[in-house]
Amino acid sequence: MNKKGRKQTVAIITHVVMISIGVVMLYPLIWMLFSSFKTNVEIFGSTALLPAKPVWDSFIKGWKGIGGVTYTQFYSNTFKMVIPTVLFTVLSCSLVAYGFARFRFRGKKILFMLMISTLMLPNSVLIIPRYILYNKLEWLNSYLPFSMPALFACYPFFIYMMVQFFRGIPVALDEAAKIDGCNTFQLYWRILIPLMKPALFSAAIFQFIWTWNDFFNSLIYINSVSKFPIVLALRMSLDATAAANWNQVLAMSVLSLLPGTILFFSAQKYFVEGVSAGSVKG
Repeated sequence: MNKKGRKQTVAIITHVVMISIGVVMLYPLIWMLFSSFKTNVEIFGSTALLPAKPVWDSFIKGWKGIGGVTYTQFYSNTFKMVIPTVLFTVLSCSLVAYGFARFRFRGKKILFMLMISTLMLPNSVLIIPRYILYNKLEWLNSYLPFSMPALFACYPFFIYMMVQFFRGIPVALDEAAKIDGCNTFQLYWRILIPLMKPALFSAAIFQFIWTWNDFFNSLIYINSVSKFPIVLALRMSLDATAAANWNQVLAMSVLSLLPGTILFFSAQKYFVEGVSAGSVKG
């Protein structure tokens, strides 16, 4: 076999292996989709992927929700919680990262080290003081415990990622912009932010998915059913009766995955660039 033939063989084997791994990883999602058309008996009593007798109304009945609250309300609640959190995170973290990356001031290294050190604090350590603080501020049973920390750049991971991206942008651009009359904020908003799209999209996708799937904090801070996000609604549907309608639960689970999936694939190009950019300094 010549060199060209060996390369083709290696490429075919590589593609087969990657496709096989992809199928294994996607199988649970595929099973969840098809199981939303099965009855409880078939879900637990059959290993077949395709339903023998499809149940076509699981999405309609599941959307009616529980406790008089439909999934229209649950989706609305989730977007009310997620969208401000994502927007505030992107704006505040990029502004703080701009300060660390482009300015010199006393105590900069110490502040940056303190900021990075907070990454090592587990959420279980912070949950009690946060709860006490939010209770005194009367933020409980609202979405402020999610959006307000984002407004004040309380996510050091995103700050660090954006600092690395800012450092990869030549300082000569700053000097040229200042010669053209840009002040500090105009330089940030008109010059650097457009170049920061990969990092901003990466932060937005990460924060969207993390907040959308945040079960623990939602459970701690929100106690009214009418304000529940989707993650709590899905859990509540299992607590409502002794025998859950699993096809309806799985149907709503499928729908809950759609926004994050659509966002990820729509911004996949920027996401990959943003994640990889922090590892290389220009």
